[in-house]
Amino acid sequence: MAILTIRTLGDPILRSKATPVTAFDDDLAQLALDMHETMHDVGVGLAATQVGRLLRLFVYDSGDEGERGTLVNPQIVWASEETEEAEEGCLSLPGTYYPVTRATAVKVRAQDLAGAPIEKEAEGFLARIFQHEIDHLDGILFIDRLAPELRKEAMKALRDQDFGMSPPPRTNASKRL
Repeated sequence: MAILTIRTLGDPILRSKATPVTAFDDDLAQLALDMHETMHDVGVGLAATQVGRLLRLFVYDSGDEGERGTLVNPQIVWASEETEEAEEGCLSLPGTYYPVTRATAVKVRAQDLAGAPIEKEAEGFLARIFQHEIDHLDGILFIDRLAPELRKEAMKALRDQDFGMSPPPRTNASKRL
């Protein structure tokens, strides 16, 4: 397994829409393993676009909720009308946290690493992870979901930060989506 470089704000790939996965092979399985290793200890979700691959794939590990996995070609097929605002962060925007409103439950249709169809229902934190990571696959960052004034504040704060292209620090710091 390898630690991959996480792309940060300013890298155009983060604003690109990922393409569907068509080759379910050893390379895809290795990418998923590397993404899990890269995310381990520092995040709860990581999209392929965040590591420079324009593929509709993300990995997740909700920690306390015990859910860990890989979703290929995911799409939200249902979202609850009920929403909740909660603070989010992102490995591609280190040190940046803002409240984002998301559906409290979702149903996602996807494929596993072998290409078999799967459907996952998620509530609470896991639903938030799924929505955040699928946004990445569509070129959307969580700051795009902020209210206009808060987004303006976030963009100003982000302009003041120096974003590099190095892997995340390997600490027990709070995990980010």
